[in-house]
Amino acid sequence: MNIFPAIDLRGGRVVRLTQGDYSRMTVYGDDPCAQARQFIGAGAKYLHVVDLDGARDGTLANFETIAALAQQGGLFIEVGGGIRDEARIEKYLSLGVGRCILGTIAVRDFDFTCRVIRRYGEAIAVGVDARDGKVAVAGWEQTSALDGVEFCKRLRDVGCAAVIYTDIARDGAMQGTNLPLYRRLAREVPGLAVTASGGISRLEELAELEAMGTAAAILGKSLYTGAIELQQAIQMVQR
Repeated sequence: MNIFPAIDLRGGRVVRLTQGDYSRMTVYGDDPCAQARQFIGAGAKYLHVVDLDGARDGTLANFETIAALAQQGGLFIEVGGGIRDEARIEKYLSLGVGRCILGTIAVRDFDFTCRVIRRYGEAIAVGVDARDGKVAVAGWEQTSALDGVEFCKRLRDVGCAAVIYTDIARDGAMQGTNLPLYRRLAREVPGLAVTASGGISRLEELAELEAMGTAAAILGKSLYTGAIELQQAIQMVQR
């Protein structure tokens, strides 16, 4: 299982939201590149980056910061937030970003999603962010009628390489991740590479996720608060 430490960007700063609420934001640093270097120092090989401004309004407000992270090197970077057309995919991939994560557009234009999956293959992932089992869009501020697990089945069937599934109620809450959900995904959507995201706050949860075959896990607030030590987490899954 791969470990993706997370850097969420808003106004060029490293921040974390609680349950996707923009009004409940904590700033953890002003230098995302320095934060990435800390992760590398702890043994990280992967980085999950979310442009929170882009997720909300579709802008490229944090593009220069993401470019700096990519140019710094040393990490496979996946980027999400506001990627809603092919031009932006090309823009990020040209920086050296390894994977672009589709969110809102995957729900609103499934044909587009199928098309870019066919064209870019493993360079495309889809973020399935669910509130009470239903997929949320527009920076998690709107909830669709789409069932999250059923949507994962559709994505697998069209060849999606990876899904980042977040239970919004758990995200940033430090109350543990939704292990029954990931067990259900492993059981009902075999063949889909799932990244667990949201609420992971103990090493024991990582061990359970790995045991059920989860492809990757994203660590955010647990790292910034010290609840999980990144080097220890990476060493555990490498064993």
